[in-house]
Amino acid sequence: MSQKVLITAKVHPYLIDQLEAKGYTVSYQPSITYDGVMAEVHDCTGLIVTTRIKVDKAMIDRAAQLMWIGRLGSGMELIDVAYAESKGIRCASSPEGNRDTVGEQAVGMLIMLLHNLLKSNLELREGIWERDGNRAYELGGLTLGIIGYGHTGSAFARKLRGFDMRILAFDKYKQGYGNDLVEETTMERIFAEADIVSTHLPLTEETRHLAGSSFFSSFHKPVYFINTSRGKVVNTADLIAAIEAGSVRGACLDVLENEKLETFNATERAQFDFLLRDHRVVLTPHIAGYSHEASIKMAEYVLRKLNI
Repeated sequence: MSQKVLITAKVHPYLIDQLEAKGYTVSYQPSITYDGVMAEVHDCTGLIVTTRIKVDKAMIDRAAQLMWIGRLGSGMELIDVAYAESKGIRCASSPEGNRDTVGEQAVGMLIMLLHNLLKSNLELREGIWERDGNRAYELGGLTLGIIGYGHTGSAFARKLRGFDMRILAFDKYKQGYGNDLVEETTMERIFAEADIVSTHLPLTEETRHLAGSSFFSSFHKPVYFINTSRGKVVNTADLIAAIEAGSVRGACLDVLENEKLETFNATERAQFDFLLRDHRVVLTPHIAGYSHEASIKMAEYVLRKLNI
């Protein structure tokens, strides 16, 4: 009897082909809702998820035949991993699959901001030829502070090799990762010395709104801020206040606290409008880990980890 795998998000055909080659029956439903998963998961052997569907205790209890859960990408905050594993369900993510593209985009957004590439291009589209107002700041000689030195934080550092920057990194849960490129350090030193700070953190109760008013006011000089991790790591109102006050010189954001534009309340709409129109902000729609290559590599890693 064929075993069934439910895929709840858009994936590369490679993943479907590999599962079918292993004898699985694939139910590919990239737009399925939580309720839809609850209706279908009862006879599933495997479940493939990204960031749309929350795999909670109720769903796990409903999935009586579930043997494994594969998370494409990084971050397991939407999966009750402890409860799943207590039921004998294996869980695996694949942060190795999209770390390089996240690192590349962080570099690209930073260059776009410091070299006024977005601002000057938008001005040219309006017939404005402005050179002095778009004079760049070079990366060479600046100090970067990386907060969270896992897969994406370390990839970001590697991508910056050759820019002649000084890179400091802090990770509360790791040690011994310093090398010829990155200096392992404390948050206090990042606050004191960083010109640029980049967050590479999972979303937990500990990291939720980590980048808030006290965080931004702790830097000894104005900084550029980058977040390609989770939107809720940042308190958007506090970030905007820091930009307006000049304690944050500019921000590169690939993620937002609320990424469902159609659900914005008046406050969220006003914040989004500020981020869109302010020339000190580069904003993208959660695409840092979404490259064509990553869609294959994430599938490869998750299948390998699950021994499928």
